[in-house]
Amino acid sequence: MHQKHHPKRGSRGFSPRKRAKAETPHIKSWPTGGDKPKIQGFLGYKAGMTHAFVIDYRPTSTTSGKEVVMPVSVVETPPMKIAAIRVYKKTHNGSETIGEIWADKFDSELSKRIPLPKKDKNKNWNITKNADDIRVIVYTQPKLVTGIPKKIPEIRELRISGGSIDERIEYGKSILGKEVTINDVVREGDMLDVIAVTTGKGFQGHVKRWGVKLLSHKNSKHRRMIGTAGSWHPNWIQQTVPQAGQTGYHQRTEYNKRVIKIGEKGEEITPSGGFPHYGLIRNSYVLIHGSIPGPTKRLISMRDAIRYQRGVKIEKPDISYISTTSKQGV
Repeated sequence: MHQKHHPKRGSRGFSPRKRAKAETPHIKSWPTGGDKPKIQGFLGYKAGMTHAFVIDYRPTSTTSGKEVVMPVSVVETPPMKIAAIRVYKKTHNGSETIGEIWADKFDSELSKRIPLPKKDKNKNWNITKNADDIRVIVYTQPKLVTGIPKKIPEIRELRISGGSIDERIEYGKSILGKEVTINDVVREGDMLDVIAVTTGKGFQGHVKRWGVKLLSHKNSKHRRMIGTAGSWHPNWIQQTVPQAGQTGYHQRTEYNKRVIKIGEKGEEITPSGGFPHYGLIRNSYVLIHGSIPGPTKRLISMRDAIRYQRGVKIEKPDISYISTTSKQGV
């Protein structure tokens, strides 16, 4: 008898599944701010995963209040530097840039990424009078990370939120040209959204890309193909037909990931022999509950949670043990 319930396999929510434009993830939207001005995001490098014994913080969990084993992702977070302040004004066409105010000094490696502006002694702070939104242009310092083979910084735009617009401007002035650490942005127990480009798998077939069923063993020619490419009319192949193509290397967002721990000493989290394909952690780091997108060494964007509604209090998680056993099977 015919099955009434037969949903299509593979989500169409992220179509078209084409390669990301850049390996550096971009953030399209930001949550509302708090009482004090702060930067709403941070950048880091994925080192790997381990596990920890943590008191379950989830109030509706069956193991709430008990010690459980949690998988955690490790992100190395060297300090970022503030290159410029960018001022936005809301218009009938959306937010438009009024102008930028750049710092006086930059790392020498940044000139390999963008042409640097000339030093301006008389900075035009008058453009902030009509400001409706303040953001900062930050760049990373991969030269401090021994686990990745690059020295040229990545550049991203992050939003300053919280307080009045004048307080945000003053906060931007105070950090312009300076280093910002993970402790200035994130607290232990915070909820974050993690944005990254997933692991690329190249050109793959129908079954691996969409998860469709294998055809019967009685089928002629092949089994790992689709049974039909659609109806005769309309007389073209529709977008909903699962076909082979690019798999992986897509930008994805993981919502509501809790910060388990923020540490300064990398040796307390580095497993014996180092993380596979990464090595030792030598800077500050963040432990995030669960898995996050992307392979080892991939740049990770973290943002204040934009969809978080439930009532888990922002408290420092109670950790009794973090595994540093070798991940190489030794």
